[in-house]
Amino acid sequence: MQPSEYPELWAFLESLHLGEILSGTVTAIEPFGVFVALDDGPDHPFFSGVGFITIPELSWRHVEAVSDVVHVGQRVSCEFLQFDTWNLEARLSLRATQPDPFQALADGIAVGEKLYGRVTKLVPFGVFVQIADGLVGLVHLRELAWTPVEAPSDVVQVGDEITVVVTEIDRERRRISLSRRQGLSDQR
Repeated sequence: MQPSEYPELWAFLESLHLGEILSGTVTAIEPFGVFVALDDGPDHPFFSGVGFITIPELSWRHVEAVSDVVHVGQRVSCEFLQFDTWNLEARLSLRATQPDPFQALADGIAVGEKLYGRVTKLVPFGVFVQIADGLVGLVHLRELAWTPVEAPSDVVQVGDEITVVVTEIDRERRRISLSRRQGLSDQR
């Protein structure tokens, strides 16, 4: 779309600055994201709001159902990410206005620390273990037991409560590596 087609909307979107906090009301929930009517923004010619939040930008945690995070009519404050010139909308982030639970967890634990968690998923290369509310770490296959393991299901099942030791905290990639074998008494 060209600036001449919708001059008021184009001017509004161009006036926004990266990181600016914008308020509005959730107007529609779609499978691909959430539309927000911004308080100071004009109406959108096609969508139910000038602001748009993609699913990953709704929350730091994995979103199963958007309705668990927001509902139509809810007031929200979001950080402006970018001007989407193709759709003429303000891309927004709700999660950017909330503390990152991963960073809080990473601040509170250390490599070598023993934790307790619940196995949430088995994959060919290891298992995922929930170590805090909505936060999981990976126990690689080689870290499941002192003896070689062919499949994670040989030693654990989904739902098992296990002791693990933190082996790596990768803040940039937001990943925590764990070891079950180091959490076991020396059973070599």
